[in-house]
Amino acid sequence: MSRKIVRLTLDHLDMFRAPCRTCLFWELDPVRRERVEDAAAEKDAWVSEVLREWGSCGRVALVDDRPVGYLVYAPEAFVPGAAGFPTAPISPDAVLLTMAYVEPAYRGGGLGRMLVQGMARDLIRRGGVGAVEAFGDPRGRAGRCVVPVDFLGGVGFKTHRPHPTSPRMRMDLRTAVTWRDEVEAAIERLVGAMRPAPKSARGPAPKATRASRGAR
Repeated sequence: MSRKIVRLTLDHLDMFRAPCRTCLFWELDPVRRERVEDAAAEKDAWVSEVLREWGSCGRVALVDDRPVGYLVYAPEAFVPGAAGFPTAPISPDAVLLTMAYVEPAYRGGGLGRMLVQGMARDLIRRGGVGAVEAFGDPRGRAGRCVVPVDFLGGVGFKTHRPHPTSPRMRMDLRTAVTWRDEVEAAIERLVGAMRPAPKSARGPAPKATRASRGAR
């Protein structure tokens, strides 16, 4: 089974589960949401705008080339729906994680963490971003357009501004870099321990003794 993380494109939007495909909770303010006639087309237009003006705004998890999970992130200027949270606005050095989803059959296998790591790598390469923030749902209620706090805490986010219903969580990208480097170093140490030492490092072969010659 192959697993990989790729950039979100317009071609991926149709795989978003209902109602996420037509949900405009983050993309529009409440007044504009009420006036929308074709929500899917509006969602496409929003992704196109962010891609054009800012760049990549999401990651998709593929298992055997089939999309099974995704997340979306963008600067707060592109996310007017965030203004309605009591813990808004987000920090000036951060971008906002708005959506994160993995199909139930694939949960618990690390795909959520892989998606977050893919997002972190993208932002680190891009530069100018110090952190990712998200408004969390402490109760993890199904059908809400808010990422559960348990998921955020499990992939490296910490509470930045407490609130009983809408805490603002934060993941410092410097921490993400350190964590990644530590994991890669640990893997290299493990591989090195399992790999046979080169002949030059083993020292000279022991000299044959009279007893050993006689035993041949």
